[in-house]
Amino acid sequence: MSFAYIVHLANYSDGVLYVLAILFLIATSVILDRLWHLRRAILRGNAIVTRMGAMGSLIQDDLARLRAFAGRQPEAPLLDTALRHFAETNATAMGSRLDEAIMLVAPRLDQRLWILDTIVTLAPLLGLFGTIIGMFHAFSVLAKPGHAPAQVTGGVADALVATAFGILIAMLGLAAFNLLANQIRLILHQLETIKTMVINRTDGIKLVPLMRTRTDVSA
Repeated sequence: MSFAYIVHLANYSDGVLYVLAILFLIATSVILDRLWHLRRAILRGNAIVTRMGAMGSLIQDDLARLRAFAGRQPEAPLLDTALRHFAETNATAMGSRLDEAIMLVAPRLDQRLWILDTIVTLAPLLGLFGTIIGMFHAFSVLAKPGHAPAQVTGGVADALVATAFGILIAMLGLAAFNLLANQIRLILHQLETIKTMVINRTDGIKLVPLMRTRTDVSA
């Protein structure tokens, strides 16, 4: 498929293919950006859960080290809250404050996903619109004297490219959207797990570690 033919297809849909190409680039940018950030958050969250699970109790220095390790990941505000209210002996009050931290973090996890959701819905409709415009061009040949049937069938085939491209964008976008939504669910579960671990390990009662670190396993 030559570049000239691609330009011909785009012009045949009155520029709709150009718009679809822009939507494809935007969707790809959103997918890569969210995959990068969410994957880093999941890996850092897993490490924090593992470290906390290997501790029978948490002192303030432990929380400070975990907070430094969290960096700018979603777990950081949760650990900041735990540090500020470390002396809180009421587990219900501590849990309420940690819930507030999670609620403030949650909207940041799915930012820009609305763009991907919109593209998944819009792309097939826009592709269909481009095909309809292409059909107008294809059947306008019938109004010309001495038209060849191949011109009509070839025009219909060219017009259908817009719909095919729109559906392709929607399928890829939908698969990516579901993947990202699942990653957000995992991060929220990690935050809830960290909240529970903080409460259980700062109430003054030492727990038997639920997990072992790699060092413990090798020993």
